[in-house]
Formats: sequence, structure tokens, C-alpha cells
Amino acid sequence: MPNPVLRAVHVYPVKSVAGCNPDEAAVEPWGLAGDRRWMLVDTADRFITQRAYPRLALVAAEPLPGGGVRLTAPGMEPLTVEVPEPVAPTAVEVWRDTVKAVPAAAAAGEWFSSHLGTDARLVHLDDPARRRPVDPEYGRPGETVSFADGFPLLLTTTASLDALNSLIAQGDHPDEGPLPMNRFRPSVVVDGTAPWAEDGWSGVRIGEVRFRVAKPCGRCVMTTTDQRTGDRGKEPLRTLARHRRVGDQLIFGQNLVPEHTGTIRIGDPVEVTG
Repeated sequence: MPNPVLRAVHVYPVKSVAGCNPDEAAVEPWGLAGDRRWMLVDTADRFITQRAYPRLALVAAEPLPGGGVRLTAPGMEPLTVEVPEPVAPTAVEVWRDTVKAVPAAAAAGEWFSSHLGTDARLVHLDDPARRRPVDPEYGRPGETVSFADGFPLLLTTTASLDALNSLIAQGDHPDEGPLPMNRFRPSVVVDGTAPWAEDGWSGVRIGEVRFRVAKPCGRCVMTTTDQRTGDRGKEPLRTLARHRRVGDQLIFGQNLVPEHTGTIRIGDPVEVTG
């Protein structure tokens, strides 16, 4: 078997919308540079995702110099959103966390509201070094995270996706497979491992950066959403429930916490350190 290498890097500037696939990315303590620094909230200032609004899959966010984003979606005029001045932050909710964030220009909320058919606002995480700690059950003092679900990065492997797709082909909904990796919205994708090898990892080095493997990633209904169309099916959750259930979670991928900063690049060697 060849030595593992980094196959792909994914950055999602706005939580729950499509992102970009750079050849390299800076690793910051709270995740990849520019990753999920923006988030949508509803009228109660609670986060909005594809779980409730699968049409978010049709939106793409292109990062711009300085931290802004250019938004595109079918039937919508593109919109450029600049980073707001870090004044008058407001409290927003993401899962069980209450986080201070800065509202974007009203035009951004109007754009998303038109696309989704519901009132929405776009907010920006101005200070990821202080705003939101990693889950204390798995994090260490001082570790923080952006608007990602719970951890700075998510790692998946192509071998495990191939194995999952083989199981889907043998299941009740074989016509739904094979699934692409974008269903799982990873930060980094690794080639050259055995299927499910990542289940046994406690640490990994990608190029020059070391990461701690915090916990397996429990999957939700978002993985059943076709990221090209916004349509939903049964897979992969049906197959994960049969073959990848750990306690009350359906597992695919591993959550990572950086141990220091640096830059990762496609083709970097991946070394299991624990």
C-alpha cells in the first residue's frame, strides 16, 4: 500500500454553503484560514444550516482577500460581502454555544432571505481566538473553534468512502450511490490508507502540521443532501446505521485539533503519530 498523502483541502467560508478547494491552506489554531468565519442566523439569532434548509447547498462562497466573500446561487445576482467593522457584536447561538459575532451588511441577509424564502442574517466571527472554545469534553484549555460544528478540522479518507459506497451498493438504495466526498464536507481528504484505518488514529501529521484526533465525527441528515441539487435521499445514513453505529452516533471521519500552526498542501505526506 502506498504511503498516505493529502489528496484534497476544502475551505467553507460560510457555514453550510459550498466552499472552495485550494491547493494549500494555512492552519490556524481554530481551523483552516478563512474556514467558517461566516454563518447564517434566523430571527432568534440561532444558526441556520442545510439540516433545515437544503437549498443552502446551491449557494457557493468564494473567499476574497481580506476575509470577505463573493456569494453565488442559481437565479441570484452575485453579491460581494465585505468584513464588517468589529463593532457592536451580537450574541448568536450555534449548537449549545452562545457566541459573539458581528452582523454583515443588511444586503447579505436580504440576499440569503430571498434564496431561502425565510428571514436570515449573515454574521461574521471577528475574533476566533476568544469567542468559542472547543467542546471541553474533548478540547483542552485555550483551544477554540470557528463556526464549524464542533472542531477545527474534519478528516476523511478515500478508502473509507470507497468501502462505504461498496456497502451502499449492497443495500436497499443502491441507486443512490456511489456518493461523492462532498456529502461529508471534510476539511482534509487523505489517500493511501486502508478502509477505516482512521478509526484507530489518535494523532496525525500532515506535511509540517501535527494534529490531535479528538473524536469520530457523528453524521446527520446533511449527508443525505445532494450538494449539486439540494435533493435528499436515504443514504448514507441508512448504511451507516447498519455498519458504522457507535453508541447513538453514525460515524464517518475524524475530528482534528491542530497542535500548532503551519501550512498544508495537496500531496503532503500524512504520518500517523498515535
